[in-house]
Amino acid sequence: MNITENFTLRELTYSQTAIKNEIPNIPKDPAVLENLKTLCEQVLEPLREGLGMPIRITSGYRSIALNKYIGGSKTSQHNTGEAVDFDLNENNAKAFEYIANNLEFDQMIWEFGTDENPDWVHVSFREGQNRKQLLKAYRMGKNTHYTVMPHPSQVEAKAKKKTKSTTK
Repeated sequence: MNITENFTLRELTYSQTAIKNEIPNIPKDPAVLENLKTLCEQVLEPLREGLGMPIRITSGYRSIALNKYIGGSKTSQHNTGEAVDFDLNENNAKAFEYIANNLEFDQMIWEFGTDENPDWVHVSFREGQNRKQLLKAYRMGKNTHYTVMPHPSQVEAKAKKKTKSTTK
């Protein structure tokens, strides 16, 4: 079942972990399906068009049982159909920057990786409640920590301001 032109319910709910452990992972709540559709329309479709390439979803909707099984956050937006993780390999940083500069989103996380490219990107969208929060995930021992990242436009403005002050 297509949710939008390029995204299906199957790819937004697919989980090898759910299959292997026989954990149901199909949303029954119509609100979750609507959230998935909105996420596709507002973020994933425009991202696909803007980058000119398919988007490979690695984690979309997660049932409460699946989220608990994998140790996900109790407040995960994956549970409500408002978040996805995707992996475009060497294009993850490009996708992160495109979303930050061109699209509405609630939260986006540069998931691990290097300073040049994350291992994958987490992005969420909430109708009418988007914070445009940018985070970077990193590991310390067995724990995951997050730092707030500046918006790319703030970094550019700071660089321009610095350039102006050094040329005076």
